[in-house]
Amino acid sequence: MTAAPKRPSDQDGFFWKTKKMEDMSPAEWESLCDGCGRCCLNKLEDEDTGEIYFTDVSCKLLDSCTAGCKSYANRFDSVPDCVVMTPESVRDLKWLPPSCGYKLVAEGRDLYWWHPLVSGDPNTVHEAGVSVRGRVAGTEVEIPDEELEHYLVQWPGQLPKRARLKRRPKD
Repeated sequence: MTAAPKRPSDQDGFFWKTKKMEDMSPAEWESLCDGCGRCCLNKLEDEDTGEIYFTDVSCKLLDSCTAGCKSYANRFDSVPDCVVMTPESVRDLKWLPPSCGYKLVAEGRDLYWWHPLVSGDPNTVHEAGVSVRGRVAGTEVEIPDEELEHYLVQWPGQLPKRARLKRRPKD
């Protein structure tokens, strides 16, 4: 049985479709981040099954209004275990949300219409309902680890309906 032929994409000429992740410049690599902030939410892992559960509790450095890091360049000074996105880690991390630009590129898929590289607008990630903006219950400083199980949510592992559309909805 032969694989189905790959359908052409309107993104075929862009760097994320033409370069291996390992060959991208640091600026290209960083631009794959859509700025949703979902990876900055605390997660719990079931020790028996390995299943990952998202919470709506964020890293202490996440600005929940912008969904950005308050100190990205110096984040390791305050959060030494902050996960560095590399081609290797992106391929291995099972908890990356389905909307993650790094994950999509690793899988050879197109970026969604709301990704800033496609839309040209960093606000479309918020318009599409993908970002954590307005959805964070508190930070890990405010909510102790032993209470995280009370903050379990499913939305970070799901793609909102309007984000699944092929293009930006008309207002």
